[in-house]
Amino acid sequence: MINVAVLGYGTVGSGVVEVIEKNKDMVNKKSAQELEVKYILDLRDFPGDPYENKVIHDFNTILQDDSVTIICETMGGVGAAYQFTKQALELGKSVCTSNKELVAKHGPELLQIAREHNCNYLFEASVGGGIPIIRPLNYSLTAEKIEAVNGILNGTTNYILSKMEKEGADFDTVLKEAQDKGYAERNPEADVEGHDACRKIAILSSLMFGKNVDSEKVPTEGITKITAADFEYANAAEYTIKLLGRSRAIDDDTAEVMVAPFMLPKDHPLAMVYGVFNAVFVTGNMLGDSMYYGRGAGKLPTASAVVSDVIDCARHQGKVIMCFWDKEEVKLVDTRESVRSFFIRAKAGAEGAVEAAFPGGRELHLADRKEDFGYFTQPMKESEFLAKYEALGEQMLGRIRLV
Repeated sequence: MINVAVLGYGTVGSGVVEVIEKNKDMVNKKSAQELEVKYILDLRDFPGDPYENKVIHDFNTILQDDSVTIICETMGGVGAAYQFTKQALELGKSVCTSNKELVAKHGPELLQIAREHNCNYLFEASVGGGIPIIRPLNYSLTAEKIEAVNGILNGTTNYILSKMEKEGADFDTVLKEAQDKGYAERNPEADVEGHDACRKIAILSSLMFGKNVDSEKVPTEGITKITAADFEYANAAEYTIKLLGRSRAIDDDTAEVMVAPFMLPKDHPLAMVYGVFNAVFVTGNMLGDSMYYGRGAGKLPTASAVVSDVIDCARHQGKVIMCFWDKEEVKLVDTRESVRSFFIRAKAGAEGAVEAAFPGGRELHLADRKEDFGYFTQPMKESEFLAKYEALGEQMLGRIRLV
């Protein structure tokens, strides 16, 4: 028998216990071991809960119990979660986590500790919820040189943008609806400002290179400036708008990594990902393009990914599952030096000024919009574009990068 401890009995933690218990026969069969949740660590009590007798409040109880060899960390944050994870790994207890913030910030360190103590630190659930993407990058695509990863990595923002596109609603209206339905937090900053997607693309980029991409150095923009009008122009031009995490290899040690809203053609596979769904689009030098799609969050999809890691740990007791992610940092290029095209929305009457600043582009006028117009620029360095765009001042109403 293998005893498991769950740290945090919130949404994901309770889901982990539910998956292990409801799918016990299948989980045990695939583990080739009998798995048992022995402890649930939380500050709270849960009277009436079917597993209330497993709830404890002192992490030392778990540390000192040699029969517990696998820990599921679903607490979140980088405070106690970091300390508990580090202590557990140092005692040779494997840790499976859904905590993307912790993985992005301390991944290389925790993986090294796990290697040194002959156990594992697994984090399939940290990116894409229940979508298998960490394992494909670690195992299935190991013969590939990954050239690029592009992803819709946050279900909240994808839900908001999808509703804005389909209903013509503005950002604030759809955000409130998303909060009412539980798709967005009361404080949605981590989602709508792109921080959540940033951590996830940093993790994927690190696995892509086998070296560390520091999420705090990744240029990040959110979706708060996207308007219903932007979608009107995008639709007329056969585009849609998605918040993308993008990573592109320049060479073996250098990458362009960023998070921002992008316009992309409606026939692009990522353009067809709607609602709370996520997708990761991977480009390899031999395979070409492949895409991994599914529910990117939620209690049971995320818990399912955590339990899949638990099963992997159970199968590899006393063996290290290799994960290539060293602490050496990948050099990040300045995205302002990248060449790309842009969509501009500008006030009516500014056509001449826009054409003079961005010659050779394409104007787009909509019959029912007299107050503004759209303009698609020729490719240029982002730094050059931004300088000219800012010089036009109040005539400019918005800009979005093109894929």
